[in-house]
Amino acid sequence: MSIEIPRPVLKGQKALIAGIANEYSIAYGCAKAFHELGADIAVTYLNEKSKTYVEPLAKELEAPLFLPLDVSKPGELEAIFESIEKTWGKLDIVLHSIAFADKKDLQGGLLNCSADGFAKAMDISCHSFIRMARLAAPLMKDGGNLFAMTYHGAQKVVANYNVMGPVKAALEACCRYLAYELGPQKIRVHAISPGPLKTRAASGLKDFDLLLNEAVARAPVGELVDIMDVGFACAFLATPYARRITGETMYVDGGVNIIA
Repeated sequence: MSIEIPRPVLKGQKALIAGIANEYSIAYGCAKAFHELGADIAVTYLNEKSKTYVEPLAKELEAPLFLPLDVSKPGELEAIFESIEKTWGKLDIVLHSIAFADKKDLQGGLLNCSADGFAKAMDISCHSFIRMARLAAPLMKDGGNLFAMTYHGAQKVVANYNVMGPVKAALEACCRYLAYELGPQKIRVHAISPGPLKTRAASGLKDFDLLLNEAVARAPVGELVDIMDVGFACAFLATPYARRITGETMYVDGGVNIIA
């Protein structure tokens, strides 16, 4: 059966992008891709320090909503969705690109990760996606798409990824279960697994430059991916062309994950 799709394919769609830190952020690449395909964008920033870097990007994206969001602070996530409901009355796309672990827990190995540190990493990096989905679902009146950012360290052991490996594995499982629960509402859920990228979040990993070099050497395409590669993969999944894809972990890594 053919599908009649307007051009640009995401025109009229409303998208919430959480997790832009600067122009090198994966979330920014996704926001640009959604915007280029016609979606209206809402952008969040973590705090006043990050606002300096994110605000020019929000203006470039013509975002009518530019709001603070620290998922560890009670009430901030709820305030985001209240603003979206008041301004747009609906929501079609949510992109969660939020992850955090204390440096001592991230760099100290899983065996030495504290209980509090593990719980904090899980709450911010994983459970916040569930909370976001719970608030988004009532606004996705005609269905929608939820995106979460993961990494290959959720599936296989990656040296120095440490506590984030189990946390991202939990996030991928959450995407599958949410896809099952929200499927009847025509809400699709996607875990996106980019290859290593030079982002601020990645800079916290020990020997990250070695990981980048190894990825280049192993990738069948012979080069690293960039934030727009990730963005356009997400944009595709948000279109009717991908209307029956849900619950999968999509790799955008130049094929690194297929190499033993």
